[in-house]
Amino acid sequence: MNKINTMRQVVLDTETTGMNIIGAPYEGHRIVEIGAVEIINRRLTDNNFHVYLKPDREIDPEAFKIHGISDAFLKDKPTFSQVSENFLTYIHNAVLVMHNANFDLGFINYEFFQLNHEISKIEECYKIIDTLSIARKLFPGKRNNLDALCARYNIDNSQRIIHGALFDAKLLAKIFLRMTGGQTSFSLPRTGSLDNTKNVENMRYIKQPDSKLRIIRASQSELIEHKKYLQIIEKKGECLWNKKNKKK
Repeated sequence: MNKINTMRQVVLDTETTGMNIIGAPYEGHRIVEIGAVEIINRRLTDNNFHVYLKPDREIDPEAFKIHGISDAFLKDKPTFSQVSENFLTYIHNAVLVMHNANFDLGFINYEFFQLNHEISKIEECYKIIDTLSIARKLFPGKRNNLDALCARYNIDNSQRIIHGALFDAKLLAKIFLRMTGGQTSFSLPRTGSLDNTKNVENMRYIKQPDSKLRIIRASQSELIEHKKYLQIIEKKGECLWNKKNKKK
């Protein structure tokens, strides 16, 4: 197998005919939708993969309530065998990102098993990143489903009325980039004391007389406007800058 290009990641999700995965292999349940989005160098591209599939079996009522995909809608859709090579071409040399990866991998592997394909397990051919495992380490003891993570990372999921593989893959891609990208918000903390005088006292200002930085001082008119603005602040409450100037 060729070396995986770790700068290319494919975030994917599936919808299925049923949710019961107790029986082997998953009680014969099949994939009805695959959605995948591409990330290159931590940037989403418009190169998506999306198909609905005819599963050749009925969809469980419980699954229909989740994704809203009906048997009638899938009647004229291709089977997995008809799109399998296109799917493999799309994910070639990519790191695969999934939420609760074992679930999706189980269904994908079963589809290839049904075809007697040379690929028996996707995870043996591709590097897999499970965002659920990452989330459980970052937020132990908390709910870590897609909706909970969207709320935690301030990602808009208001249009997620029902589950959809492509839509959920796009959400997951945003979550993945946030959870693996370090700082996710520029907001100041809303709790805790801001009066950290100990750190302020330890600050040292280093003068650099030889610095070539250009110093632009405020003009007289700018100083007058600044003073007016401080007076406006003073009327609304205590103005620290005015207080400092008064002490002088």
